[in-house]
Amino acid sequence: MRSIVLKKVSKSINGSPIIDDISLTIPAGKFFALLGPSGCGKTTLLRLIAGLEKLDSGQIFMGNEDISDCPINKRPINIVFQNYALFPHLNVFENIAYSLKLKKLPKILIQQKVLKILEAFHLENHIYKLPSQLSGGQQQRVALARAIVGEPDLLLLDEPLAALDFKLREKVLLELIELQEKLKITFVYVTHDQFEALTVADQMAIMNHEGTIEQIGRPKEIYEFPVSSFVAKFVGTTNILPGRLCNLDEAPEIEIADLGHFKVDISQKKTWMSEGCEMVMSIRPEKIFITKKITKNFSNHLIGHVHSIVYHGRSTQYNIVLKNGMRLQVFEQNEEHFPQEVIDYDNEVHLYWQKENAVLLER
Repeated sequence: MRSIVLKKVSKSINGSPIIDDISLTIPAGKFFALLGPSGCGKTTLLRLIAGLEKLDSGQIFMGNEDISDCPINKRPINIVFQNYALFPHLNVFENIAYSLKLKKLPKILIQQKVLKILEAFHLENHIYKLPSQLSGGQQQRVALARAIVGEPDLLLLDEPLAALDFKLREKVLLELIELQEKLKITFVYVTHDQFEALTVADQMAIMNHEGTIEQIGRPKEIYEFPVSSFVAKFVGTTNILPGRLCNLDEAPEIEIADLGHFKVDISQKKTWMSEGCEMVMSIRPEKIFITKKITKNFSNHLIGHVHSIVYHGRSTQYNIVLKNGMRLQVFEQNEEHFPQEVIDYDNEVHLYWQKENAVLLER
């Protein structure tokens, strides 16, 4: 297994920069996710790694080997596209066996490899079916099996679940995780869906609209400690409150207009932090405790009124209006069939959070 290393990679299309000076290391044998908004260059980056596009500048390495100018058929890389790109006139067996036939492997070896992977993907009962006779989930499995049967060092997945419904997508995501753990092949998974990325990734990179990388890290690290407002808002849901940093060297607080002062935790001072600087505070909705009662067990406290309620099954989302007109989202886990406290529309509520659960970000 070899890691993938991108060094100062750039790509423009029709004079417009798509990828801008990206340097990135994708560790060998890991499930790596590239997450970003539509049009940020994720698919272009994938195509550069696969060899489907040529670099404008920079280098791509597999281990110590520079593959920047290596032809696509010489790279030990396969790719699964969003539309699966199955051959409509070939049955399941023939689709999967196609790349092996191009390599002119012995027929008996091709049959052994294909039958083995058909069993791994639970496709044994669909060997002679055409793609048009398969469900979306089955077509996706055939596309994956075809990409993996040649035992590539790297598998690139370009939004492969976009055409599946939510329940099937959840099921296939779990199957992908199990498959990657079993095969130990490096997976690079491109998506704009943060749920998918957080579910599958050992490590992930967040790309912004400008085609640059904002943050690289483990999913929990990125979710809990985003480095920018863009990452905080794009990965999951958060509340962004603008304010001014006070008492930096003693008991740090953020002053928010018409709301007051709130305690914050600064375990590591950032270079941009200075007394009185403008910044924003990010608080995840599930980090806020909502109640109609007064309690003293938290660092910070706000009062607001319930504007709307959205029931999600596992949780309830409350949209709260504060006295300065700002709105906060609060998620409450639905743990009881008959909760002791019922919160309804227009109720006055108390919102509490610990200072350690707020993340300070540069404005």
